[in-house]
Amino acid sequence: MIKIKTFPQGGVHPHEHKISKDKKIEFLSLPETVSIPLSQHIGAPAESLVQPNDKVKVGQLIAKATGFVSANIHSSVSGTVQKIEPVMDVSGYKKPAIIIKVEGDDWQDSIDKTIAIKREITATSEEIKQKIQESGIVGLGGATFPSHIKLSIPAGKKLEYLIINGVECEPFLTSDHRLMLEKAEEIFIGIQLLLKALGIKKTLIGIENNKKDAIAIFEKLSQHYSDIKIFALKTQYPQGGERQLVKALTTREIPPAPKG
Repeated sequence: MIKIKTFPQGGVHPHEHKISKDKKIEFLSLPETVSIPLSQHIGAPAESLVQPNDKVKVGQLIAKATGFVSANIHSSVSGTVQKIEPVMDVSGYKKPAIIIKVEGDDWQDSIDKTIAIKREITATSEEIKQKIQESGIVGLGGATFPSHIKLSIPAGKKLEYLIINGVECEPFLTSDHRLMLEKAEEIFIGIQLLLKALGIKKTLIGIENNKKDAIAIFEKLSQHYSDIKIFALKTQYPQGGERQLVKALTTREIPPAPKG
């Protein structure tokens, strides 16, 4: 283990309330109805492809992205579309949503439901990026930025590292911690997919030092990947912010956004 890294200025260590860190990930039972907002990402809301009384299946595309900064939305349940109307989301504002009455558990035929891990990557860089865009994958850090945009390298720019944020410095959150413990190999395969999509080789993974079990698992797995480096980071907020994380792992600084 190398010495613990961190960013050079500021930071606090709030009292931790990681009350769910030892609780395994669980599958919830299906509700009677679900409300699926058409705006689950930064940018333009998706446009509904279904109407009331339509039957839908799990994994079915029910709303299509309306621009580059937008994301497709798929149904998480099977059943009947009851209505499309505004519902209150996490922002506290009402936004259009597809309300589905849950009926059974029918999946799209194209969905691979096998549980075996697929380690071989045969898709090309463009195929991986296209699949990410079609799947409507977005970030979960707060802005829910469409992931296909993050993989679009600006002209004239060169990438050197893929940085994986395993910090989770907020005092209550434990979902990343549990994923690192229970889905470590899947995460490493995901890293290989992203490296191929981006056309680079090097990965830096930062994990706060209050997750020693996750660090141990990742260090063991990283022995099979010569270009993946694991770094223990000092436990302090906001270690997981992109500016702080980049500074801690690379000693470089993200330049401020241009004014105007």
